[in-house]
Amino acid sequence: MEDGHRLYVAVVDDDDAVRDSLCFLLEAAGCDVLTFASAAEFFARAEHADIACLLVDQHMPQMTGLELAAKVRETQPGLPMALMTGSPSPELTRRAFELGVTEMLEKPLQEQGLLAFVQAALG
Repeated sequence: MEDGHRLYVAVVDDDDAVRDSLCFLLEAAGCDVLTFASAAEFFARAEHADIACLLVDQHMPQMTGLELAAKVRETQPGLPMALMTGSPSPELTRRAFELGVTEMLEKPLQEQGLLAFVQAALG
């Protein structure tokens, strides 16, 4: 960006391989990326970062992606969020959209849908 201001794509997933592959893909697409192994790590480290959008896995220990989304909505109501899951269901999708999740991404992730979500968030 012209003013040197950096916007980050935040990835929260407890699977190292998923985080690494998403980071590689997003950086190759020209994005600045921050990765987090858990919701707790995200809340501890992301406070002062300018997050453009959030990619979060649903199935994580301690706090699910939906629980993370609900907590994020308390302080960042307009933040674009995508929920990634390997086991989608109508109930999960309904609850995610009630919480303001912008996009549901089914694992294995489709590169085109993921990049379209991120590009829309980055404007």
